[in-house]
Amino acid sequence: MRKHTTLDLDQVLVQEAAVVLGTSRITETVHAALAEVVARRRRAMLARLDLPDLTPDSLAAMRTPRQFGPPEDESALGTRTPEDVRES
Repeated sequence: MRKHTTLDLDQVLVQEAAVVLGTSRITETVHAALAEVVARRRRAMLARLDLPDLTPDSLAAMRTPRQFGPPEDESALGTRTPEDVRES
């Protein structure tokens, strides 16, 4: 949701922020700055969580691409084949 508003902005500060954020328009700069503030807050909240099982090894395992295939135990699927499913 967007709302048109009028703001008195420090133009030097806006220009500095635009350089840092890589933006070119004032609205784009303000939006990027607000998004950065919110993201920073979320990261700070995550950093305060106690996650003892989150280790470098467990993170690496989570980031490893997974391959999905048929389950090892074919009996878990029952006796219906894909053709049976299409016919019903």
